[in-house]
Amino acid sequence: MNPRIPNRYAGLFALLILFPLLVHAQGTLADYERAQNLRKQFEGAVVNVAGRATWIEKSNRFWYRRLSKGGNEFMQFDAETYAKTTLFDHERLAASLSAAAGENYKPLELPFTTFTFVNNASAIQFTVGDNFWRCDLTNYNCTRVERRPGFFQGQQGRPADPWKSSPDGTLEAFVKNYNIYIRTKDKKDEFALSYEGSENNYYDLNTITWSPDGKEIAAYRVRPGYHRKIQYIQSSPTDQLQPKYSTIEYAKPGDTLDIEQPVLFLISNRQQDIVDSTLFPNAYEISNPVWRKDGRAFTFEYNQRGHQVFRIIEVSAQTGKARALITEESKTFFCYSGKEYRYDVQDGKEIVWMSERDGWNHLYLIDSETGRVKNQITKGNWVVRGVEKVDEERRQIWFRASGMYPGKDPYFNYYYRINFDGSGLTVLTETDANHTVAFSADMKYYVDTWSRVDLPPVSQLRSTADGKVLQEVERADIQELTKIGWRPPEVFTSVARDGRTDIWGIIIRPTNFDPARKYPVIENIYAGPQDSFVPKSFSAYSAMQAQAELGFIVVQVDGMGTSNRSKAFHDVCWKNLGDAGFPDRIVWHKAIAAKYPYYDISRVGIYGHSAGGQNALGALLFHPEFYKVCVSSCGCHDNRMDKIWWNEQWMGWPLGTEYAASSNVDNAYRLQGKLLLSVGEMDQNVDPASTMQVVSALIKANKTFDLIVLPGQGHSPGGEYGERKRFDFFVHHLLGVEPPDWNRAKPMKETSSLANQRN
Repeated sequence: MNPRIPNRYAGLFALLILFPLLVHAQGTLADYERAQNLRKQFEGAVVNVAGRATWIEKSNRFWYRRLSKGGNEFMQFDAETYAKTTLFDHERLAASLSAAAGENYKPLELPFTTFTFVNNASAIQFTVGDNFWRCDLTNYNCTRVERRPGFFQGQQGRPADPWKSSPDGTLEAFVKNYNIYIRTKDKKDEFALSYEGSENNYYDLNTITWSPDGKEIAAYRVRPGYHRKIQYIQSSPTDQLQPKYSTIEYAKPGDTLDIEQPVLFLISNRQQDIVDSTLFPNAYEISNPVWRKDGRAFTFEYNQRGHQVFRIIEVSAQTGKARALITEESKTFFCYSGKEYRYDVQDGKEIVWMSERDGWNHLYLIDSETGRVKNQITKGNWVVRGVEKVDEERRQIWFRASGMYPGKDPYFNYYYRINFDGSGLTVLTETDANHTVAFSADMKYYVDTWSRVDLPPVSQLRSTADGKVLQEVERADIQELTKIGWRPPEVFTSVARDGRTDIWGIIIRPTNFDPARKYPVIENIYAGPQDSFVPKSFSAYSAMQAQAELGFIVVQVDGMGTSNRSKAFHDVCWKNLGDAGFPDRIVWHKAIAAKYPYYDISRVGIYGHSAGGQNALGALLFHPEFYKVCVSSCGCHDNRMDKIWWNEQWMGWPLGTEYAASSNVDNAYRLQGKLLLSVGEMDQNVDPASTMQVVSALIKANKTFDLIVLPGQGHSPGGEYGERKRFDFFVHHLLGVEPPDWNRAKPMKETSSLANQRN
């Protein structure tokens, strides 16, 4: 003790020294409790947030679910009168459903978010857990509807037929002894159409398709490939002491696939034409046959193994000969995941087709007779995101697109109308925001709902003819939300690795943010090439906010290799999933740090789930100079171990050395930093062995890491427990603080901030 300070002041002096540290303490139990309560606080402080509008059959009314004080209510709006009312009596429905289900449901906390109208909109059907319910909206009687295995969804009480009826209902086609047979409806007379079918070369009932006049049948004969199976052990079942064993079928990259051979049959003379496979020699997949309305031909779509050739093929009913209507070829991949669109005009005389052939995702009008492009419908350095409607009579297309406006967020969805010949481009949504539009069945009206992460949503009823705003449906009120400390994420952009492409992300700070402090950074990553992932619309609460509340800055960014930008931007992922856009991400982080001194890039953590789990671990393996701490859940750590359709599309076929180069298993020896892995033992999305093989490789390399195996859980980050372990891991390794001792601490209320937000 300093001899100059009297003993009676020593305690006060020590408190004054420690006071700044106490004020800035992070990772405390109080921080955890505040993080846990954020969702309830924030979502309870915003009102009049409208969900997506759903038009009620062919009427001029639509319904939507509105976030209100105390919960959610279902509303309906009349586009003719502008009348807005509740869709049903919430109290009566809650009481009836509670009595029938033996539960206690509150009027503004009904256990469903969507439903289907039945009986001319006089009743609704919805799912609660494993049960299917129907509630009458006149007497509010709620009954459980039985659904037995093998029944068609939506056709209650009708089992799946083991035959295919002809258009006039007089004949039935079915499979017997692996061959196709025809019989009369009374099942008295039958005859075979084929004879060569066998156990290893059989006809598939599900592919049998009658021509419109009932004179022909198209079907596929299937030569089975290798049907890989994954074995599961459920270690801790709830209904018995001993483990349970199960198996699922799960094709992986490189597996030998079924070969489907289209065959055409003429019923009258039992003629069989095996369609020449020259145009579809090595199929990853061919779609089921679809007949032209006039019966002149049937078509199917062919996706070649390796996803570099895609064709629309037409087979003549008269000759059985095949021709390609459209052929797409790519040096990298044809993205059929989210970017394939086809609309046959006038029974296939023309085709509206989506393609990235000019480097951007656009629409083309194809002449089916010649296969040539009549004209490019949309064009420019922007992308079509989807088609809402094609009007053959007016020769117009309603679609959504993004990236049309330089300087604005290239991911925002806007809606447009355009003519088949590319003229008359009309903007249907103008506000600088992310739009969701719902058109009425007759296209007379549309509901435009728009928002940004920093702008609360507005819903407007508009006229399709001229885009005029007819009535405001809802406008969110966030006054109370801002009063209790909510602040919107910051949208931040920087250039990518190439020094010219813009990269977009968001920054989330804790509610008690102090710019005078230094904050470690945590990145939430998912770099799957099938989409883009940074939030673009308003949300009162984000699970990332709860993570930030413990004393972090949490960010999310879309790097090169993800979708919804140019083809060149997307192609970075090709045979290169290990890249995960990290060169862009790191540049982006450094740009933020250059602007904000409190952004501490000497302490950067990262977490992700599924493909994001692969990406997160890859950060430590391939970029340990930047990323220091990782939490990875259910990662597809080796693309040879994961599902075939996703991985072959991006990593290519045949399998090459690129798979090993991107593998977290093969590169596990590179591990630096702190790692927490988790996996659900019953994960049927990503083979759990993918994680365990990483574990094995890490052990062989004598690496230190943490592992959580989640008994009975599937493709999940672990619910409340997984969230808390992630929180603790970052608190310990990035803040340098010991998390609360949960084995001794008073349990927090079971209101997880992440449990209801699955990736």
